[in-house]
Amino acid sequence: MDHTTTTTTSTSRPLAGELAADDPRLAFAKAVALAGGVLDGVQPNQLEQPTPCGAMDVRAMRIHLVTVLRRVAAAGRGLPLAEWPVEQELADDAIASAWDDAAHDVQAVWTDAAVLEHQIAVPWAILSGVETLAIYTNEVIVHAWDLATATGQRPEWDDDVLAVCEAAIHDQLPDASRGAMWEAAAAEMPPGVPWSPPFADAVEVAADAPAIDRLVAWNGRRP
Repeated sequence: MDHTTTTTTSTSRPLAGELAADDPRLAFAKAVALAGGVLDGVQPNQLEQPTPCGAMDVRAMRIHLVTVLRRVAAAGRGLPLAEWPVEQELADDAIASAWDDAAHDVQAVWTDAAVLEHQIAVPWAILSGVETLAIYTNEVIVHAWDLATATGQRPEWDDDVLAVCEAAIHDQLPDASRGAMWEAAAAEMPPGVPWSPPFADAVEVAADAPAIDRLVAWNGRRP
């Protein structure tokens, strides 16, 4: 694949406002802004390109990113897992508006700082609101990398955001091998809730690899 150099920007930063530097909502807002820029950079002739994320092509990954934001809003509302949004077909020309709508919905829910203290059920654990937002910051960034890699984009990764992601994923997935963890999680899922392992086993990379490479490798990607 011919990778071109692209700097992505976005003015959409839900939650950013006047947040403290260590507020997890700021890192999430920056992740959403970066991912939005990558989404904007996808060309129509790239929609069937494969991504590093399993069987997802670019078209499916764009839809999945919208679904991730919708799930973050559902998590903040305290909805049970059985009521979380599932992947739905979206027309190619509907992605931008769906993304913006989902981002604003996240903002509406998570603007209340009290949500950060809530206990929230995610597919593999019960987490605080802070932990939930941090692990979904990781998911948004890793999928932005998937999409950027598939479409030849080179986003400018924010070191502070990557640090939040790395801390979150190592906290939730301290072991490189995750098979037993996912078997146990699947056994605890409520009936009727769709389930597939959310993270593959970690991939080994050099200790001095770039931060984004270390992050995606711990998320099961080969940088």
